[in-house]
Amino acid sequence: MNWAEFFAMGGYGQYVWGSYGLAALILILNLYLPLRRRKTVQRLLREFLRLKEQTR
Repeated sequence: MNWAEFFAMGGYGQYVWGSYGLAALILILNLYLPLRRRKTVQRLLREFLRLKEQTR
């Protein structure tokens, strides 16, 4: 067995590797999107608190 046969996986390689790629993309997005949302929420909270202090 050589590498080309391994990656082809008997004709099902495109489905197997596509599934791995999709799973990796989902995992990356599950890490990235909450971090981005957290930064946005923190920024909005800082702005809100700053505006609240200015109205006192």
